Amino acid sequence: MSRSRSSEFMIKDKVAIITGASSGIGYATALALSKAGAKVAIGARRTDKLKKLEDEIKQNGGEVFSQKLDVTQKSECDSFVDAVLKKWGSVDILVNNAGIMPLSFLKNQKVDEWDQMIDVNIKGVLYCTSAVIPHMREKKSGHIVNLSSVAGRIVFPGGSVYCATKHAITAFSEGLRQELSARSNIRVTCIEPGVVSTELTNTITDETLQSFVEGAKKMQSLQADDIANAILYAVESPNHVNVNEVLIRPTTQER
Repeated sequence: MSRSRSSEFMIKDKVAIITGASSGIGYATALALSKAGAKVAIGARRTDKLKKLEDEIKQNGGEVFSQKLDVTQKSECDSFVDAVLKKWGSVDILVNNAGIMPLSFLKNQKVDEWDQMIDVNIKGVLYCTSAVIPHMREKKSGHIVNLSSVAGRIVFPGGSVYCATKHAITAFSEGLRQELSARSNIRVTCIEPGVVSTELTNTITDETLQSFVEGAKKMQSLQADDIANAILYAVESPNHVNVNEVLIRPTTQER
């Protein structure tokens, strides 16, 4: 993806919040946006890994703010955004990346895991979006990037609940676009990755899905940087361009 756009469209000095930044796509996105000149606010539950990312960004000459963030707690989402506004006075970009994928067959009744997915994958996105909207609406500017999945389009056995959460994010993103883009100049992008080499499959406890996990590991997967570059493309697009959806799969992935 070209980085030769006019500087007026770049994100230098803009403030970006990235949730789930302790690893994978969130980690790579924070680095990518920072290298492009954005001030990045990173949140996650694993503060030790956040500290590693913070140090790396600072070593690269970037500006960073980090704070423990559990997106399932609305109060933490609100306080995180408040802290970023206090520090930098603005929130220009929100990347709702935090998510989990404990796939399981419904018959195995892993109710706790269903609840966790709903709390993180749906409520977390709602809470963080809710926290930034008043500020973005007031200044009539902003960009919200939601991480959905190819599972937000295609349902598969063992993925009933996970797919439902990602279908919800795809629908939410489109509703958000219709509500906010024309009226408040807030752009909305839904990123839909296929198989990516991250820690996401580590949360799968259903042993009957072991073959699925092994198959995913054998595939020439996308890397977290590939998704970070897609996000960077969307947020660096000219203000009159609203990149609504990016579906990105490995070349070898059929579904």
